[in-house]
Amino acid sequence: MIGRESELRRLARLASSREPAVAIIAGEPGIGKTRLVLELLATLPATTVVLVGQAEPGSLSRPYEVLLDAIDGRPEVGEQQLAALTDAARSPVQRLHTGLAILGDLIGDTPAVIVFEDLHWADSESAALFERIADQHGPRLLIGTYRPDEVSRRQPVAGLLARTERRHAVTHVRLDRLTPAQTAALIAAATGAPAPLRAATALHTRTGGNPFFLEELLRALPGQDAEALVEQPLPWSLADVLRRQVDDLEPAGHRIVEAATVLGHRIPFDLLAEVTGAGEDELIAVLRDLVTRGVLVESGDDEFTFRHALVREAIGGQMLGRQRRRLHEAALDVLLRAGGSDPAMIAHHARGAGRYDDLVAAARRGTASYLSIGSAYQALQLAEMGLDEVPDDTELLAGAARAAWLAGLLDDALRHARQWRDLAAGASDRAEALYLLVRLAWESREFDEMRALTDDIETLIARLPRGADQARAMTAVAQSEYLRDELDAAVRWADRALTLADEFDLPAVRMSALLEKGAALSERPRTAAEGREILTALVDDAEKAGEWVLAARALNTLFYGEQPSSPEEHAETLERMRVDAERAGFESLSVATYFQGRARLAVRKGDLRAAVAALEEGREQDRNYRRRGRWADYHAVFLAGLYLEAGELDRVAQVIADLTALPNNPPAVVPGLAFHLHCRRADRPAAEAALTELLTELDNQPWRSGEQAHDLVSAALDLGLPLPRLDELAAALLDADVWDSYRTLVDAQLAEAHGRPAEALDAYSSITGAHILGPATQGTVRVGAARCLLALNRPDEAATQLTLATPLLSGWLGWRVAQLEQVRARMGLTGSGPEALTPREREVAVLIGEGLTNTELARRLYISPKTAAVHVSSILRKLGVSSRTEVKDALTG
Repeated sequence: MIGRESELRRLARLASSREPAVAIIAGEPGIGKTRLVLELLATLPATTVVLVGQAEPGSLSRPYEVLLDAIDGRPEVGEQQLAALTDAARSPVQRLHTGLAILGDLIGDTPAVIVFEDLHWADSESAALFERIADQHGPRLLIGTYRPDEVSRRQPVAGLLARTERRHAVTHVRLDRLTPAQTAALIAAATGAPAPLRAATALHTRTGGNPFFLEELLRALPGQDAEALVEQPLPWSLADVLRRQVDDLEPAGHRIVEAATVLGHRIPFDLLAEVTGAGEDELIAVLRDLVTRGVLVESGDDEFTFRHALVREAIGGQMLGRQRRRLHEAALDVLLRAGGSDPAMIAHHARGAGRYDDLVAAARRGTASYLSIGSAYQALQLAEMGLDEVPDDTELLAGAARAAWLAGLLDDALRHARQWRDLAAGASDRAEALYLLVRLAWESREFDEMRALTDDIETLIARLPRGADQARAMTAVAQSEYLRDELDAAVRWADRALTLADEFDLPAVRMSALLEKGAALSERPRTAAEGREILTALVDDAEKAGEWVLAARALNTLFYGEQPSSPEEHAETLERMRVDAERAGFESLSVATYFQGRARLAVRKGDLRAAVAALEEGREQDRNYRRRGRWADYHAVFLAGLYLEAGELDRVAQVIADLTALPNNPPAVVPGLAFHLHCRRADRPAAEAALTELLTELDNQPWRSGEQAHDLVSAALDLGLPLPRLDELAAALLDADVWDSYRTLVDAQLAEAHGRPAEALDAYSSITGAHILGPATQGTVRVGAARCLLALNRPDEAATQLTLATPLLSGWLGWRVAQLEQVRARMGLTGSGPEALTPREREVAVLIGEGLTNTELARRLYISPKTAAVHVSSILRKLGVSSRTEVKDALTG
């Protein structure tokens, strides 16, 4: 059910509602309509009556074919009823009532699901019966499936759909083709391992995201190797099914459709006409027939494409090699005469025609063109097509390396970039290659290689004359220093590059150097404002110059730095970053980083559930692909942190296990998460051991985070670690570069733990308006202040702090909310009844009133069944009821 989870949930809710409902499932052949129905039926209680009838081609002339198929073999249906249903001498009304009576006898008042499959083939009597079933009352779900492309006005289903829509609340389920990420998920499920990105992309293109076609190819999977499947011939059974769509064409039609298979993904009308020699009227007639059959679709003005790429492949597979070459050569000559054609089309036909000089020329031109418009994957394919003929071409190697990096294909980018560096003829070319290799080494977490590459660049700088090449190389060193958290060195090298950029008028170098300088400055509180000012101005200049990679990187740094003045500005920065990344074809920023951004926006709004949902969606997409380096499980650390906030400790343990299986994790990541988890589980021995490891690994972590310090110190306080160990932990986690508000927060927590409530209160009070602290953390600040006020015997002021904390934590879960409730309880502010429910508990209570089980609650709210059970227990206690069935009345009454 990859890619169909939400549709299955919608149908399951209808089936369990005990109210009459109608659902129509639409989609092309092979899209998964029948599979979806079967998955639904598998979830139903054993007491549900299930009737499934299938219409077949030719059913139009067989009255009640669908009902007869549904009741076939049912002993409850008597011979007399069957005879009456099929008796042509009876009136249509009598036979319709007989059909309804049969269904009534089989179902009675029992919950039922009735399925009419392939309504596009259904006879008029079956269509009328479907309509009458929809009019009846009782706990039943009526489902119809059909193929929209096969419905014409003359078929009974056309009127049926229109009338049913007018008379009933119909749930429409439209099944679309799988996305690339869902295709990767299906491959991963079939092979038991994440799919290589290139293989998943190629198979998605090859199958068009049709699940049936993909599964048929996967059946032929040789030795669990998805990459080998990309070039695997079509299974005979699938090829036969696909070719059958054009078997009965006239000879002229065969000639035209075969030429269309050779012309490529996009088939221009004029090119097809010139290659085949067909007259306009003849060609229009054939193309109209092919569109009607569903073989082709009109994809643009005077342009066509195959509805399914595999249809094109199956037809082309029967052609002779000489036949294909002649068609390629004819198409190439037409394109070259026309001039200015798509270089990808020229390269495609040049390769098919064996004219390799034309291929290489088109590949060079097309690689640069596609990179300029953000089509990184297409640029890579074209560059590699040219490299097959001229493997030492540095222009193509440079284009291939950049395109592979932007497309997220790290291994391919490294391979091409290293060869580019080794073959570079001049210092400028070599500096460009090294610049990219530094970035790739960082993304691969190959820090020793990164240092060695930086040394190479510095050596190169010493040999270069003062000018553009030297300035560009200095910018590469600045990038390396910044990525390795050597911020002072990054600024120095960026300034050296800027001096040369101004002296020699090098606008592109200037923008690159400003990016590294602004990013480095923005990392530190005392220089952050200057860094943000540089980056903000740089974004406008980079966008005007079409430097989308620079613009996207600058916006990304701005988004993750000190938070802007408003949530709207924050969201606008994220969307602008995504747009610029998409224009560059920068896959990692436009997809993976964007999901992180959505999660951070939700955190800034105090909505923990939305933040978790965004990260889970992003991680689910990413984990279906085989990746390496820092992108191998990009969302895991952030997601583990949110799970810790929510108290989803089993899920945290799983994320830690996933991270442990990966190489090259940053030094303190896994020990930090493990320590936090052991604290929340109240496992003191394990926490003590993890703390020792964490303190050792922090020596190897060049950066410090106030947010990390607050989280870990809070966990240690919750466990009750000895005060000297708390002080040791805080000292290791904080340095001069940590934001002042977070340092003050940790200081307040420690002062409170040491029994100095007045000092702690002053610290808490000084940061109640700190913008860098999100709503949930601000809520914790208010709760801490309330505890100190209670210790100082100032209960009224404490109550005010709790009142201010409550809305800040209204969308949160876990230990922060628990602390709020503990202080409220100390002050006698808790009560019973609906008013005592937290916002989260009220949400759960409403769903309990709808009849959801703990498992269903967990799935709906993205929590574990265990957490759902805790919520249910608390709700029953606060409402003063003993069973789930009483919750709805207690809420309303």
